[in-house]
Order: sequence, then structure tokens, then C-alpha cells
Amino acid sequence: MCVIIVKHNDRIIKHSTLVASAAKNPDGLGILWLDNYKLEKIPSENYKKLLTKRPFIAHFRFATVGKVNLKNCHPFSIDEDNLLFQNGTVPGLGNKVKTDTQHLAEILSRSNSKDWAGILEMTDCRYVIANQKDKTYKIYNPKMWHYDEQGILYSKSNVLNLELVAVYGTLKVKGSNYYSYLINSTHVGSGYTKDCYPLIVEGLPYLLSKKGKGHNVDVDVFLVDKNTMISIDILEGHPQWYKREKITISLNSNQEVKAWIYFNDTVQDTGKYHKSFEIVETNYFGSKGNTGYSYYDKYDTYDYYDINPSKDVVDNDSLPMGCRTTRDKCIKCNDSLIYDEYESTHWCYTCDDYVHVPNSDQHNSIQDKNKVKLPF
Repeated sequence: MCVIIVKHNDRIIKHSTLVASAAKNPDGLGILWLDNYKLEKIPSENYKKLLTKRPFIAHFRFATVGKVNLKNCHPFSIDEDNLLFQNGTVPGLGNKVKTDTQHLAEILSRSNSKDWAGILEMTDCRYVIANQKDKTYKIYNPKMWHYDEQGILYSKSNVLNLELVAVYGTLKVKGSNYYSYLINSTHVGSGYTKDCYPLIVEGLPYLLSKKGKGHNVDVDVFLVDKNTMISIDILEGHPQWYKREKITISLNSNQEVKAWIYFNDTVQDTGKYHKSFEIVETNYFGSKGNTGYSYYDKYDTYDYYDINPSKDVVDNDSLPMGCRTTRDKCIKCNDSLIYDEYESTHWCYTCDDYVHVPNSDQHNSIQDKNKVKLPF
């Protein structure tokens, strides 16, 4: 893991790239400022220090060998003038306390500087050696490096071309759509919208773009690549149904980020606003997906439904959008069930829970003509 960033110009690095660097490599940040060749080592979460025009070489660490502490942040001294940055792991070097990079720096310190290139190029790691006295630096194994559109150099490309997206519904961690869309994306953290917005829950959650009304809505923030963003856009019907816009999110780690979020102003503003669309994970009546993880979603009924009809309700018009009556019976209490089309499962008002129904009669509703169709 780890990533080295070499910024030799006055361009300001993309915020999302720094968030990705810190989220994927949380074990410390070493910075060599190229305008004075002064060195500092700080926690990865202080990445905003790099939102500057100043040139620098930065190393975000993901610990594989050696203790996790600021002392073990890169770079390491080869001698009184030269510093070594490394991305990658050299097998056989380091131990539980010492990093493999420090061990390699000690080997280089006992070698002639003319032999350094040959030693470093024997591995598939990426390196930078910076000379604080001469105020110069050299990159090793350059074919393994990557430039972004601003001419900034990266030892790995897994922090590039990513976007931050904030989700508040079934895409949240452990939500039903999380496993299909975001399980392979980096979860930056949980938080809430910096400004208040109305969150309407009518079967599904809808966030209105009326800033200043409602609550600071709870969200999960992810880093997603281009293909994942396209998939979520299709899921949300962007821009015809939900519409994606960037807003400020306050993370629970006391950081603020700009992230995409999906608004839907086509639904009626009921005046009943929610702070959160909570998902409670259980492990009954579940099914194993391709993750091999057994899960089942149960939504907080206070946030999920705005009505509480009796168990004898048969009028589809009085049900939340996406729900309809069926002939199926609850296997626990034998009362009538409704079918939730969005979640593809049944709901029992008496048990206040989702219920799995083998050999369901879901396709033969009592009033199929009133079946609610998806709006996209």
C-alpha cells in the first residue's frame, strides 16, 4: 500500500485525491517541503496541510512492516544529507518494530552512493531519494509512476480519479444496495450534512434541496471510481429522478469534505422531516449474496413509514408508495402481509418486521390494478 506524491509545481492537488490518500493509508504522513527542504511528520488525517501551492514530496503510510507511529513515517535518513521514501515492501527486511524502509536506508548508508540505483532497481518498489543539502531529489523505477492531469506525480494510481459521494438510504453501510454497489469502495466515514435539509421518507428516503429546513441528515461517505458513480447514477435515475449535487459534509472525525449527494425535489414536501434513515442488520430470513455474507435489512419503522395502518388494511391507496396488499400470510402471526416492491419482500404490520415468504403469491395481488409503478 502507501502512496508517494511528488508535487513540484504550484498547482493545488484535488481534495478528493488527498482524502483518498489518507483514507487508504491512515498510518501517518511525512512531508518534505521542496521550497526549503524542511521535513515534518504528522497524522494522515491532517492531509489538508497539503492543500497548498507549495511544492512537496509527501508519503502516506499504510503499515505492513514495523510499528504504527510517527517515528516510522517516511522518509528515513540514509546519511546526514539524504532521505529515502519508499512505496512497496521489500521481503525479508524490517521487523515488528523497524520498517523495511528504515532497514533499506541502513543498507544504503553502508553502500557507495553510485550503487544505490542498482540496489533500488532490484525491487518492484517505487523510491525517492532527496538530498536536503543540495536541495535535489531523484525518482527511482520511474516507469511505475503515474501523472495526474495537473502534472503531479504519484507512486500509485489507486488514489486518482475518485469522487466523494454521500449516501443516506439503502446505499449506507449494511444497507441492501450497499452490497451491490459500494462494498468494494473505500468508506471514508460517517457524518452529516453541514446544512439542514428536509429528509422525507415515503417508502424510500427522499432528500429535498431546500437548504435550511429539516435536519443535519446522517450520511455515509464513500470514495467511488467513475464506473461506480455511473452505476449509482443509473440506480438513482440521475438526473431525471434524483439529481446529484455537491454539498459540504461534516464527518464524525471532525473533517469537512465536499461530496456528491442525491436530491429529489419531485416528491411532495409533507413537512415531516427525518434526521436519519436507519438500517438495523439482523441475520434471520436472510440470503447469502456473492459476498458470502448473510444479511437482512430491517428499517427503522419510525423513519421508514409515515403511517401505521391496522393489520386488516386492504386499500392499496392508503399504503406507502411501492407497497401493495397480497394474499400471503405471516408465518409468525398468520395476519395479512403487504409486499414492498422496493425491497422485494413482505412486511407484517402486526410483527412490525419484514417476513420471508416461501412460494409467495406476490404476483397475484388483491388489487393488481392499483399496483404502484416505479417512477423511472
